[in-house]
Amino acid sequence: MRKALGLTGLLFALVLFTTIWEAAHEDGTISFLTTPNIRNLLTWIGLFGILSIAQMLVIITGGIDLSVGSLVGLVGVSAAMMLNKGQGLPPIAVVPLCLGIGVAAGLWHGLLISKLDLQPFIVTLCSLFLFRGITRLITGDQSQGFAGAYPGLRWFGNGFIGGTVAAPFVFLILLAVVIGAYLHFSPAGRHLFALGANEEGARFSGIRTDRLKITAYVLCSLITACGGLLLAFKVNSLGPSDFGNFFELYAIAGAVLGGCSLRGGSGNVIGVLIGASLLNVLRNLVNILEIPSQLEYVVIGAAILIGVGLDEFFVRRTKTKARAV
Repeated sequence: MRKALGLTGLLFALVLFTTIWEAAHEDGTISFLTTPNIRNLLTWIGLFGILSIAQMLVIITGGIDLSVGSLVGLVGVSAAMMLNKGQGLPPIAVVPLCLGIGVAAGLWHGLLISKLDLQPFIVTLCSLFLFRGITRLITGDQSQGFAGAYPGLRWFGNGFIGGTVAAPFVFLILLAVVIGAYLHFSPAGRHLFALGANEEGARFSGIRTDRLKITAYVLCSLITACGGLLLAFKVNSLGPSDFGNFFELYAIAGAVLGGCSLRGGSGNVIGVLIGASLLNVLRNLVNILEIPSQLEYVVIGAAILIGVGLDEFFVRRTKTKARAV
Protein backbone atom coordinates (compact mmCIF):
# COMPACT_ATOMS: atom_id res chain seq x y z
CA MET A 1 0.00 0.00 0.00
CA ARG A 2 2.92 2.33 0.70
CA LYS A 3 4.16 1.80 -2.84
CA ALA A 4 0.73 2.67 -4.23
CA LEU A 5 0.70 5.89 -2.22
CA GLY A 6 4.20 6.69 -3.44
CA LEU A 7 3.15 6.13 -7.06
CA THR A 8 0.10 8.34 -6.55
CA GLY A 9 2.37 11.08 -5.22
CA LEU A 10 4.68 10.66 -8.22
CA LEU A 11 1.70 10.83 -10.57
CA PHE A 12 0.49 14.12 -9.09
CA ALA A 13 4.06 15.45 -9.12
CA LEU A 14 4.36 14.73 -12.85
CA VAL A 15 1.04 16.47 -13.55
CA LEU A 16 2.13 19.49 -11.49
CA PHE A 17 5.56 19.61 -13.15
CA THR A 18 4.07 19.52 -16.64
CA THR A 19 1.51 22.21 -15.83
CA ILE A 20 4.18 24.53 -14.41
CA TRP A 21 6.54 23.78 -17.32
CA GLU A 22 3.90 24.64 -19.94
CA ALA A 23 2.88 27.80 -18.09
CA ALA A 24 6.49 28.99 -17.90
CA HIS A 25 7.38 28.37 -21.57
CA GLU A 26 6.33 29.82 -24.90
CA ASP A 27 2.94 31.58 -24.63
CA GLY A 28 1.94 30.08 -21.29
CA THR A 29 -0.71 27.86 -22.86
CA ILE A 30 -1.44 24.70 -20.84
CA SER A 31 -2.43 21.79 -23.10
CA PHE A 32 -2.03 18.97 -20.59
CA LEU A 33 -5.15 19.81 -18.55
CA THR A 34 -7.38 20.56 -21.53
CA THR A 35 -10.51 18.46 -22.08
CA PRO A 36 -9.31 16.88 -25.37
CA ASN A 37 -6.02 15.76 -23.79
CA ILE A 38 -7.72 14.38 -20.67
CA ARG A 39 -10.20 12.47 -22.86
CA ASN A 40 -7.36 11.01 -24.90
CA LEU A 41 -5.37 10.17 -21.77
CA LEU A 42 -8.30 8.38 -20.11
CA THR A 43 -8.87 6.37 -23.28
CA TRP A 44 -5.32 5.03 -23.37
CA ILE A 45 -5.20 4.47 -19.62
CA GLY A 46 -8.30 2.32 -20.04
CA LEU A 47 -6.91 0.35 -22.99
CA PHE A 48 -3.46 -0.34 -21.58
CA GLY A 49 -4.80 -0.73 -18.04
CA ILE A 50 -6.91 -3.68 -19.24
CA LEU A 51 -3.79 -5.36 -20.63
CA SER A 52 -1.90 -4.65 -17.38
CA ILE A 53 -4.63 -6.29 -15.28
CA ALA A 54 -4.46 -9.33 -17.58
CA GLN A 55 -0.70 -9.49 -17.13
CA MET A 56 -1.04 -9.09 -13.36
CA LEU A 57 -2.94 -12.37 -13.08
CA VAL A 58 -0.05 -14.44 -14.44
CA ILE A 59 2.68 -12.40 -12.75
CA ILE A 60 1.05 -13.11 -9.39
CA THR A 61 1.52 -16.83 -10.06
CA GLY A 62 5.21 -16.27 -10.80
CA GLY A 63 4.70 -16.45 -14.57
CA ILE A 64 4.65 -13.98 -17.43
CA ASP A 65 2.92 -13.61 -20.81
CA LEU A 66 5.06 -12.18 -23.62
CA SER A 67 2.43 -12.88 -26.28
CA VAL A 68 0.01 -10.12 -25.24
CA GLY A 69 0.84 -7.79 -28.14
CA SER A 70 0.66 -10.53 -30.77
CA LEU A 71 -2.64 -11.83 -29.34
CA VAL A 72 -4.04 -8.29 -29.49
CA GLY A 73 -3.03 -8.18 -33.15
CA LEU A 74 -4.54 -11.58 -33.92
CA VAL A 75 -7.85 -10.81 -32.19
CA GLY A 76 -8.18 -7.31 -33.67
CA VAL A 77 -7.38 -8.37 -37.22
CA SER A 78 -9.65 -11.43 -36.93
CA ALA A 79 -12.53 -9.21 -35.82
CA ALA A 80 -12.05 -6.87 -38.78
CA MET A 81 -11.84 -9.79 -41.22
CA MET A 82 -14.92 -11.55 -39.87
CA LEU A 83 -16.97 -8.35 -39.89
CA ASN A 84 -15.62 -7.55 -43.37
CA LYS A 85 -17.06 -4.00 -43.51
CA GLY A 86 -20.65 -5.13 -43.17
CA GLN A 87 -20.44 -8.11 -45.53
CA GLY A 88 -19.29 -10.78 -43.09
CA LEU A 89 -20.59 -12.28 -39.87
CA PRO A 90 -22.83 -10.26 -37.52
CA PRO A 91 -21.19 -8.66 -34.45
CA ILE A 92 -23.17 -10.94 -32.12
CA ALA A 93 -21.18 -13.87 -33.56
CA VAL A 94 -17.84 -12.13 -34.11
CA VAL A 95 -17.31 -10.91 -30.54
CA PRO A 96 -17.73 -14.36 -28.91
CA LEU A 97 -15.51 -15.92 -31.57
CA CYS A 98 -12.75 -13.39 -30.88
CA LEU A 99 -13.05 -13.94 -27.14
CA GLY A 100 -12.86 -17.67 -27.88
CA ILE A 101 -9.49 -17.07 -29.56
CA GLY A 102 -8.31 -15.59 -26.27
CA VAL A 103 -9.59 -18.53 -24.24
CA ALA A 104 -7.91 -20.99 -26.63
CA ALA A 105 -4.61 -19.11 -26.38
CA GLY A 106 -4.75 -19.10 -22.58
CA LEU A 107 -5.62 -22.78 -22.47
CA TRP A 108 -2.68 -23.51 -24.79
CA HIS A 109 -0.29 -21.63 -22.51
CA GLY A 110 -1.71 -23.08 -19.31
CA LEU A 111 -1.51 -26.68 -20.48
CA LEU A 112 2.05 -26.38 -21.78
CA ILE A 113 3.22 -24.68 -18.59
CA SER A 114 1.37 -26.86 -16.07
CA LYS A 115 1.31 -30.28 -17.73
CA LEU A 116 4.64 -30.24 -19.59
CA ASP A 117 6.38 -28.09 -16.97
CA LEU A 118 7.71 -25.66 -19.59
CA GLN A 119 8.92 -22.19 -18.60
CA PRO A 120 6.28 -19.44 -19.07
CA PHE A 121 8.90 -17.20 -20.65
CA ILE A 122 9.68 -19.74 -23.39
CA VAL A 123 6.06 -20.78 -24.00
CA THR A 124 4.73 -17.23 -24.37
CA LEU A 125 7.78 -16.09 -26.33
CA CYS A 126 7.05 -18.83 -28.87
CA SER A 127 3.41 -17.74 -28.94
CA LEU A 128 4.51 -14.16 -29.60
CA PHE A 129 6.02 -15.33 -32.91
CA LEU A 130 3.28 -17.89 -33.55
CA PHE A 131 0.33 -15.51 -33.17
CA ARG A 132 2.05 -12.79 -35.19
CA GLY A 133 2.85 -15.26 -37.96
CA ILE A 134 -0.75 -16.53 -38.06
CA THR A 135 -2.01 -12.94 -38.24
CA ARG A 136 0.22 -12.14 -41.20
CA LEU A 137 -0.64 -15.43 -42.90
CA ILE A 138 -4.42 -15.12 -42.77
CA THR A 139 -4.32 -11.52 -44.02
CA GLY A 140 -1.63 -11.98 -46.66
CA ASP A 141 0.11 -9.04 -44.97
CA GLN A 142 -2.76 -6.76 -46.01
CA SER A 143 -4.07 -4.14 -43.58
CA GLN A 144 -7.61 -4.60 -42.28
CA GLY A 145 -10.09 -2.03 -41.01
CA PHE A 146 -13.68 -1.03 -40.40
CA ALA A 147 -13.84 1.90 -42.87
CA GLY A 148 -16.45 3.73 -40.80
CA ALA A 149 -18.70 0.69 -40.41
CA TYR A 150 -20.19 -0.47 -37.09
CA PRO A 151 -20.22 2.88 -35.21
CA GLY A 152 -21.96 1.15 -32.30
CA LEU A 153 -19.12 -1.30 -31.83
CA ARG A 154 -16.46 1.34 -32.36
CA TRP A 155 -18.00 3.45 -29.60
CA PHE A 156 -16.63 0.93 -27.08
CA GLY A 157 -13.10 1.79 -28.21
CA ASN A 158 -13.32 5.53 -28.80
CA GLY A 159 -16.63 6.66 -27.29
CA PHE A 160 -17.23 8.87 -24.26
CA ILE A 161 -19.76 8.96 -21.46
CA GLY A 162 -20.90 12.45 -20.53
CA GLY A 163 -18.58 13.88 -23.16
CA THR A 164 -15.42 13.36 -21.09
CA VAL A 165 -15.15 9.90 -19.48
CA ALA A 166 -13.78 7.44 -22.03
CA ALA A 167 -15.69 4.19 -22.52
CA PRO A 168 -12.49 2.05 -22.25
CA PHE A 169 -11.73 3.73 -18.92
CA VAL A 170 -15.17 2.82 -17.58
CA PHE A 171 -14.63 -0.74 -18.78
CA LEU A 172 -11.27 -0.76 -16.97
CA ILE A 173 -12.85 0.34 -13.68
CA LEU A 174 -15.57 -2.32 -13.94
CA LEU A 175 -12.95 -4.97 -14.75
CA ALA A 176 -10.79 -3.82 -11.84
CA VAL A 177 -13.72 -4.23 -9.42
CA VAL A 178 -14.45 -7.76 -10.66
CA ILE A 179 -10.81 -8.91 -10.66
CA GLY A 180 -10.14 -7.24 -7.30
CA ALA A 181 -13.09 -9.07 -5.76
CA TYR A 182 -11.90 -12.34 -7.31
CA LEU A 183 -8.33 -11.97 -6.03
CA HIS A 184 -9.04 -10.75 -2.53
CA PHE A 185 -12.41 -12.22 -1.60
CA SER A 186 -12.50 -15.65 -3.23
CA PRO A 187 -10.57 -18.79 -2.21
CA ALA A 188 -9.29 -19.26 -5.78
CA GLY A 189 -7.93 -15.70 -5.81
CA ARG A 190 -6.11 -16.15 -2.51
CA HIS A 191 -4.73 -19.44 -3.77
CA LEU A 192 -3.15 -17.60 -6.72
CA PHE A 193 -1.06 -15.58 -4.29
CA ALA A 194 -0.10 -18.74 -2.41
CA LEU A 195 0.91 -20.38 -5.69
CA GLY A 196 3.16 -17.48 -6.63
CA ALA A 197 4.72 -17.20 -3.19
CA ASN A 198 5.56 -20.91 -2.80
CA GLU A 199 4.32 -23.37 -5.40
CA GLU A 200 5.56 -26.45 -3.59
CA GLY A 201 4.06 -25.33 -0.30
CA ALA A 202 0.77 -24.57 -2.03
CA ARG A 203 0.72 -28.06 -3.57
CA PHE A 204 1.39 -29.71 -0.21
CA SER A 205 -1.45 -27.63 1.27
CA GLY A 206 -3.89 -29.31 -1.07
CA ILE A 207 -4.16 -26.49 -3.64
CA ARG A 208 -4.59 -27.76 -7.19
CA THR A 209 -1.74 -25.75 -8.63
CA ASP A 210 -2.02 -27.01 -12.21
CA ARG A 211 -5.67 -26.00 -12.42
CA LEU A 212 -4.83 -22.59 -10.95
CA LYS A 213 -2.10 -21.97 -13.53
CA ILE A 214 -4.43 -22.87 -16.37
CA THR A 215 -7.12 -20.59 -14.91
CA ALA A 216 -4.66 -17.69 -14.59
CA TYR A 217 -3.47 -17.97 -18.20
CA VAL A 218 -6.99 -18.41 -19.56
CA LEU A 219 -8.18 -15.30 -17.70
CA CYS A 220 -5.10 -13.39 -18.85
CA SER A 221 -5.68 -14.21 -22.52
CA LEU A 222 -9.46 -13.69 -22.28
CA ILE A 223 -8.98 -10.20 -20.82
CA THR A 224 -6.26 -9.52 -23.39
CA ALA A 225 -8.73 -10.49 -26.14
CA CYS A 226 -11.24 -8.00 -24.69
CA GLY A 227 -8.53 -5.34 -24.75
CA GLY A 228 -7.62 -6.33 -28.31
CA LEU A 229 -11.21 -5.82 -29.45
CA LEU A 230 -11.40 -2.39 -27.81
CA LEU A 231 -8.05 -1.39 -29.35
CA ALA A 232 -9.25 -2.57 -32.77
CA PHE A 233 -12.44 -0.52 -32.39
CA LYS A 234 -10.29 2.47 -31.40
CA VAL A 235 -8.16 2.59 -34.57
CA ASN A 236 -9.31 2.56 -38.19
CA SER A 237 -6.53 0.55 -39.85
CA LEU A 238 -5.00 -2.64 -38.45
CA GLY A 239 -1.62 -3.65 -39.86
CA PRO A 240 -1.02 -7.39 -39.37
CA SER A 241 2.72 -6.86 -38.86
CA ASP A 242 2.58 -3.98 -36.39
CA PHE A 243 -0.83 -3.74 -34.69
CA GLY A 244 -0.19 -4.62 -31.05
CA ASN A 245 3.61 -4.53 -31.34
CA PHE A 246 5.31 -3.99 -27.96
CA PHE A 247 1.96 -3.85 -26.13
CA GLU A 248 3.30 -6.58 -23.85
CA LEU A 249 5.86 -4.00 -22.68
CA TYR A 250 3.11 -1.61 -21.63
CA ALA A 251 1.24 -4.43 -19.90
CA ILE A 252 4.29 -5.65 -17.99
CA ALA A 253 5.41 -2.12 -17.13
CA GLY A 254 1.97 -1.17 -15.80
CA ALA A 255 1.82 -4.32 -13.65
CA VAL A 256 5.38 -4.00 -12.33
CA LEU A 257 5.05 -0.29 -11.61
CA GLY A 258 1.81 -1.11 -9.80
CA GLY A 259 3.56 -3.35 -7.31
CA CYS A 260 3.41 -6.80 -8.91
CA SER A 261 6.60 -8.65 -8.07
CA LEU A 262 8.11 -10.67 -10.92
CA ARG A 263 8.97 -13.22 -8.24
CA GLY A 264 5.25 -13.89 -7.87
CA GLY A 265 2.97 -13.86 -4.83
CA SER A 266 2.19 -10.14 -4.66
CA GLY A 267 0.16 -7.53 -6.48
CA ASN A 268 -3.10 -5.61 -6.25
CA VAL A 269 -5.52 -4.06 -8.69
CA ILE A 270 -5.34 -0.54 -7.28
CA GLY A 271 -1.57 -0.50 -7.72
CA VAL A 272 -1.90 -1.70 -11.33
CA LEU A 273 -4.43 1.06 -12.07
CA ILE A 274 -2.00 3.63 -10.73
CA GLY A 275 0.92 2.02 -12.57
CA ALA A 276 -0.96 2.04 -15.90
CA SER A 277 -1.98 5.66 -15.30
CA LEU A 278 1.59 6.68 -14.51
CA LEU A 279 2.92 4.94 -17.61
CA ASN A 280 0.42 6.65 -19.90
CA VAL A 281 1.02 10.03 -18.31
CA LEU A 282 4.72 9.55 -19.05
CA ARG A 283 3.88 8.70 -22.68
CA ASN A 284 1.69 11.79 -22.85
CA LEU A 285 4.45 13.97 -21.46
CA VAL A 286 6.82 12.77 -24.18
CA ASN A 287 4.49 14.42 -26.69
CA ILE A 288 3.56 17.52 -24.72
CA LEU A 289 7.14 18.39 -23.73
CA GLU A 290 8.22 17.78 -27.35
CA ILE A 291 10.65 15.05 -26.39
CA PRO A 292 11.68 13.03 -29.49
CA SER A 293 9.18 10.19 -29.97
CA GLN A 294 12.06 7.73 -30.31
CA LEU A 295 12.64 8.17 -26.57
CA GLU A 296 9.20 6.76 -25.69
CA TYR A 297 10.60 3.24 -25.33
CA VAL A 298 13.48 4.64 -23.29
CA VAL A 299 10.88 5.99 -20.86
CA ILE A 300 9.09 2.63 -20.76
CA GLY A 301 12.33 0.70 -20.22
CA ALA A 302 13.38 3.06 -17.45
CA ALA A 303 9.95 2.70 -15.82
CA ILE A 304 10.24 -1.11 -15.78
CA LEU A 305 13.78 -0.90 -14.40
CA ILE A 306 12.71 1.46 -11.64
CA GLY A 307 9.75 -0.77 -10.78
CA VAL A 308 11.89 -3.90 -10.55
CA GLY A 309 14.55 -2.01 -8.59
CA LEU A 310 12.04 -0.76 -6.06
CA ASP A 311 10.59 -4.26 -5.71
CA GLU A 312 14.05 -5.69 -5.02
CA PHE A 313 14.73 -2.90 -2.51
CA PHE A 314 11.52 -3.56 -0.56
CA VAL A 315 12.06 -7.35 -0.62
CA ARG A 316 15.56 -7.02 0.82
CA ARG A 317 14.38 -4.49 3.37
CA THR A 318 11.63 -6.84 4.53
CA LYS A 319 14.07 -9.75 4.81
CA THR A 320 16.49 -7.59 6.80
CA LYS A 321 13.77 -6.61 9.26
CA ALA A 322 12.66 -10.22 9.59
CA ARG A 323 16.22 -11.32 10.47
CA ALA A 324 16.54 -8.52 13.00
CA VAL A 325 13.39 -9.68 14.78
